Amino acid sequence: MADPILSRLRRGVTSTTAEAGGRALPRWHYLVALVAGAANTLSFAPTPHGGWLELALFVFLFAWLTRATGWKSAALTGGAFGFGNFVTGVWWLYVSMHFYGGMAAPLAGTALVLFSLYLALYPALAAGIWSFCAGHASNGRLGDKPFSPTWHGAFAFASAWAIGEWARGTVFTGFPWLASGYAQVDGPLAGFAPVAGVYGVGWVLALVAALIVQAATRSRETTGVVTRTGNARVVRTLTPAVVALGLLAAGMMLPWVQWTVPSGAPLSVRLLQGNVKQEMKFEESGVMAAINEFQQMITAKPADLIITPETAIPVLAQQVPQPFATAVRQFADSTDSSIVFGAIGGTITPEGQVVDYTNSLFGITPGSRDVYRYDKHHLVPFGEFVPWGFRWFVNLMNIPLGDFARGDPVQKPFMVHNQPIALDICYEDIFGEEIARTVRESDASPGVLVNSTNLAWFGDTIALDQHLQIARMRSLETGRPMLRATNTGTTAAIDAQGKVIARLPVYTKGSLEATVQGTAGETPYVTSGNNTVLAVSLLLLAFGFAFGPGRQNGKSGLRDDQNDDENDEHNA
Repeated sequence: MADPILSRLRRGVTSTTAEAGGRALPRWHYLVALVAGAANTLSFAPTPHGGWLELALFVFLFAWLTRATGWKSAALTGGAFGFGNFVTGVWWLYVSMHFYGGMAAPLAGTALVLFSLYLALYPALAAGIWSFCAGHASNGRLGDKPFSPTWHGAFAFASAWAIGEWARGTVFTGFPWLASGYAQVDGPLAGFAPVAGVYGVGWVLALVAALIVQAATRSRETTGVVTRTGNARVVRTLTPAVVALGLLAAGMMLPWVQWTVPSGAPLSVRLLQGNVKQEMKFEESGVMAAINEFQQMITAKPADLIITPETAIPVLAQQVPQPFATAVRQFADSTDSSIVFGAIGGTITPEGQVVDYTNSLFGITPGSRDVYRYDKHHLVPFGEFVPWGFRWFVNLMNIPLGDFARGDPVQKPFMVHNQPIALDICYEDIFGEEIARTVRESDASPGVLVNSTNLAWFGDTIALDQHLQIARMRSLETGRPMLRATNTGTTAAIDAQGKVIARLPVYTKGSLEATVQGTAGETPYVTSGNNTVLAVSLLLLAFGFAFGPGRQNGKSGLRDDQNDDENDEHNA
């Protein structure tokens, strides 16, 4: 960047005054945005109470955006922030590709950077859209309208940010990891999760940040500005501050609202963490060792519900060794224990060929010969299916990957003592809309959520804590407890309020015993899913495009702040 970029000036502020006030964009503007994005990674797990840190960083982000002079500069600022956040927040993908996939380090690093650049497109898009609504569309053209934080600009920022995160979680099957709302699980805005979901929490977060900047900006405008009455200026400063504080207070009080109620008798559960090395599952001797280990863990002690991790039994269901099948069945019948174990599903044709492989969970009910089956429906790109045109990329890794078949989006729950249990596998629990749909549309609405996963692919990294944080958000959104059985961690039991009531240390072998209370009823988010935040955001953006600065008064060229000044003078 050859020269500093000057932001457009408020009416009555000279260029000299602006430069003295630090309104010029320095050459390192985008680098600072990138560093702020990297710092935002610290807002997420395992940082305790990172929601407050995230709020401070979003205040900085919006204040930094207001110094951009046009949509291009705003988009680049948002993109730099996003890239810094993603390249530091999902670096564990490098571990999967290099250490477990055998991809050369330079190629794995390049893949991580390219993927982070792709993810950064969404905050860049959000910042660009906000810029149009905020009056930056002309990109520094002579006679362009000056920027000043306004109400419609604050709502436009919140709406554009929420839509950007929703798009990132939807396009190309979606990757909503590190959605801003997740950092608020222990933050001041967690109470909005059962109302509008993780994207709604992100919407409120962005709005509060923008209003804080708006209030701070108004409080500094004491010189070089058209004279106003003191009372009018105080009102214009305090109003956004009061609204921001009100939203924070609402977020902290909403958890007291009981959206769901206890249903059925509490269940005793055992969640198994085998800590099986990933490479063992690719060797015949390792496969048998894993099966024997989980057989011993399952039959060690009874419980109402016993759950293994994803693919704990790393063979086709029809190929499960007879000793394992007999031992588990007899244990279930004799102890009245229901058992869920992970294995590979498939269909055997009359010719004896196996087709339609699935990543599945199988359930054993005491006293019943029927075997429950859940097939994963939201598959992991490059892990469980190969996107068109990317077979060459998969071939660079020494992992036996193929295309799995998909299960139905909504599948019948697994019944444990008349308590419906909704199962999902690994990656599926990062899609809140799909979990809400299962709760909403199941013939018997589940009272307990279960996630069975294997995160051994990502080593002892922040991915383990981040995934637990995501699971806690699902509990907040649905008002349901969540049980997590993982191979290496983090195995945990989460109550209906999103609190971890028990967990195992990572990378240890163990059995987590807990008691969970199922719930019934629907939160507002379960009822409407993401439709609420999307509808509100689109409406507000449409309003911003229609009535933003430089548009609402057409040829007259009157500005929002100019109109406000004149109204204040009239009232005086």
